Amino acid sequence: MSINPPVARSVPLVRYSAQCYIAPDAITHNGVFMRSSTPLFPAILAGFVAVLVGYTSSAAIIWQAAAAAGANAQQIAGWMTALGLGMGVSTLALSWWYKAPVLTAWSTPGAALLATSLHGVTLAETIGIFIFANALILLCGLTGLFARLMKLIPHSLAAAMLAGVLLRFGLQAFSHLDGHFLLCGSMLAAWLIAKAFAPRYAIVATLLVGGFVAWAGGDVVTDKITLSVVMPKFIAPAFTFTSLVSIGLPFFLVTMASQNAPGFATMKASGYPLAVSPLIIITGGIALLFSPFGVYSICIAAITAAICQSPDAHPDAGKRWIAAAAAGIFYLLAGVFGGSITGLMAALPLSWIQTLAGLALLGTISGSLYQALNNEAERDAAIVTFLMTASGVTILGIGSAFWGLVAGGICYSVFLRARRS
Repeated sequence: MSINPPVARSVPLVRYSAQCYIAPDAITHNGVFMRSSTPLFPAILAGFVAVLVGYTSSAAIIWQAAAAAGANAQQIAGWMTALGLGMGVSTLALSWWYKAPVLTAWSTPGAALLATSLHGVTLAETIGIFIFANALILLCGLTGLFARLMKLIPHSLAAAMLAGVLLRFGLQAFSHLDGHFLLCGSMLAAWLIAKAFAPRYAIVATLLVGGFVAWAGGDVVTDKITLSVVMPKFIAPAFTFTSLVSIGLPFFLVTMASQNAPGFATMKASGYPLAVSPLIIITGGIALLFSPFGVYSICIAAITAAICQSPDAHPDAGKRWIAAAAAGIFYLLAGVFGGSITGLMAALPLSWIQTLAGLALLGTISGSLYQALNNEAERDAAIVTFLMTASGVTILGIGSAFWGLVAGGICYSVFLRARRS
């Protein structure tokens, strides 16, 4: 595999291997690597924090999505096992091959869309949706259509659709205050304080405080917590036109536009301009292979990857791949004990899960709304997309996310033509 040469930037990159470019401050004046005396602990800690933040911010959403599809606790545990193993293998392999911090992740926006769309869909049809969407992602990598396909949909409309999908989760962050004030109020307070002073750990603080208050209040069902290894089970897929169009296609678009695209942008901004298509082929191919076992997506990480790509992980840019490799190992451990994670989710009160998920998605919701409404010329079309998607309307058996794009796209085209005439 190869990498496109780095684009011009204020600080030129230096090629130190066939796989990666780094900033010149990572080498000596004569091109020889500096021997860093920095211990590996910061890199390992960065990998641990990245996985912890990823799981605490969205494992609850995946649990809700799997439950909406009708999966039982044992099947959900198998899904978490497969996801952890898939992300662990892909993160380790890609980081080692490129000698760059390539962190993979599941699609949190995609999980949110599935959680709101899978009600009434059979488990077999859900697996069919996974296979369909991951096949499209793999096809984009094989054909190089990723960038061109994203250009077909205005970014403002894609952001508006995502905001509409996530709106319900954001509302749930506050809806449980009536009836669970102490638990949800303490979580909101923890989030607020941590967001002000240690924003990277806001969700971790929210999880810990909420978990303690729920435990102290007797709301944690401890007999559901078990340290167990649950192997994922094969589920035969079923394909229906309605589910593929109304759920599979929007899920594919959300995954590509809201997870993969930011992931590549994050890597490029951190000084790792890796080629897009090979990574899409590998991640999409692994996800497709393990789709029948509950792997709904494996994508290029963005927020969690930034933790491993920062100077805090390692001062030497050429060694930050160690942080991502550590994250891959922690992914594998989380996958092996996927049953325990699922048991923990089942043991905690629903109000805790939904409040945590809503707070974890506030940044995504606000960012999506900003991107959707920032361009005044596209604002009206974007708000139509947002409201149509958030309405939850189903027409001809097709869900609101698809119709939100259709309605917004029509408005966008009509308004654009009117301005040009």
